[in-house]
Amino acid sequence: MENVFRSERLIYRAIEDTPEDDDFMHTIQADPVAFSNSDNGLLAPMTRKESGAWKKSVQTNKLIGVIICLAPPPSNPALPVDTKPAPPTPIGCIALTGLKPGYFQHRNSYISVDIIAPYQRKGYGSEAIKWVLDWGFRIAGLHRIGIECFSYNAGARELYEGKLGFEFEGRKREVLWYNGGWHDLLSFSMLESEWKNKVPES
Repeated sequence: MENVFRSERLIYRAIEDTPEDDDFMHTIQADPVAFSNSDNGLLAPMTRKESGAWKKSVQTNKLIGVIICLAPPPSNPALPVDTKPAPPTPIGCIALTGLKPGYFQHRNSYISVDIIAPYQRKGYGSEAIKWVLDWGFRIAGLHRIGIECFSYNAGARELYEGKLGFEFEGRKREVLWYNGGWHDLLSFSMLESEWKNKVPES
């Protein structure tokens, strides 16, 4: 069986209780632009306690929650054999919501994904979402996977619906107050059968 925790350019690893992972997860949450595009909470400076609680939630309350890493370049045969290989570079986080007790039978989950600013618009978010769809349907046995975005995030809608093939399900009208105006919450989903049609080799 192939390494299910790799895709073409990316590696997906567990979130560890290390200072490095604490710092990285805080970096994700402390970015006000990224926070505004992925969280409907009140925008305010992020404390270490708050980002730590979010990190713990991703570790313990999700069906899966991983750090997205950019794979290191292939080893250079010209370098000495004892040269230490470059480590993978953390660039984001992706998770599927956990299945609550008493609701497992519905096999329904939602994606959350964040890519840090220097690595956005390079196709890594799309690659990671394709990976988590594969994991969710093929490994976890899910029936439906949903994803949401805010109406002011036009790029996310184009990615989910236009490029990845999620079906638009509808909107909650004017449920978000942001930057001086009201905005909608847009919902999308993909069923296992739809995913299989898009990925016939699966």
